[in-house]
Amino acid sequence: MSVKLGIAPIAWSNDDMPELGGETSLETCLSEARQAGFTGVESGGKFPRTSGELIPILNKFDIKLCSGWYGANLLKRTVKEEMENIRGQLNLFKDCKAPCIVFAEVTDSIQGEENKPLSKRPILDNDTWISYCKKINEVGKRLEDEEMPLAYHHHMGTVIQSEEDTIRLMQETNDSVKLTIDTGHMLFAGGDYLKIIKNFKEKIAHVHCKDMRESVLKKSLSKNLSFRHAFLEGAFTVPGDGCIDYKPVLDQLKKNDYNSWLVVEAEQDPKKANPFEYAKKGYSYLKKTATKAGFEIIK
Repeated sequence: MSVKLGIAPIAWSNDDMPELGGETSLETCLSEARQAGFTGVESGGKFPRTSGELIPILNKFDIKLCSGWYGANLLKRTVKEEMENIRGQLNLFKDCKAPCIVFAEVTDSIQGEENKPLSKRPILDNDTWISYCKKINEVGKRLEDEEMPLAYHHHMGTVIQSEEDTIRLMQETNDSVKLTIDTGHMLFAGGDYLKIIKNFKEKIAHVHCKDMRESVLKKSLSKNLSFRHAFLEGAFTVPGDGCIDYKPVLDQLKKNDYNSWLVVEAEQDPKKANPFEYAKKGYSYLKKTATKAGFEIIK
């Protein structure tokens, strides 16, 4: 069983806070990601929006597009409107042969609000849950028909945040709605990522390896910090630098016959956490731990 190792550009340049890494070029990000050992990168705000522009850049650095974030407003939009909105990114990902789209509902999200604590995140009532699952089922089926799986990302500050939210979404949606499991976000939400990996084997299409610094995690929860405040405090880091033991995670993924991407995603202030140095640290730990779990690393 084999996996590929990718990384998100958010350590170099933060799309939600352009002042973090704003001066760092896409070429620097791709060059350093590849030098660190990664063979894939997720998309970001500095990426060209057409395959004619993006593919030559990816080829130059010998790196693949291994997915990327799409922020949906399906609670407010019709399925037709959402499909029209996603079309450009969908076509780009298809052309670049990305494995999936990392899809997250951002309607009323507080993830970018500096002074709003995570306890104020939006909650769906039961009727809205039912209607939302119907709509996301349809979007998932349409994306599946175009051979671009919808891999839903549970995320702090959004309507799908907790273990309970994630389980309900997976149970009440059809097989076309897959899952991006994010270890850091699930830990932050007080959930059990191992339980979800074990119980939703057929749903997991993508894995975000986000680690957390335990002291900052505890502070963020006890002081009810905002998501933005938490990451600026240094809540997130690369695998091997935080409190998550990835050996059980990778052991379970191996049992699941998982054979896609493991993506390091750790938003930090690049002036405090050098992106290249942390990329190398994350790659080294993840490669070593995945190999111990019995995976072959595709280069």
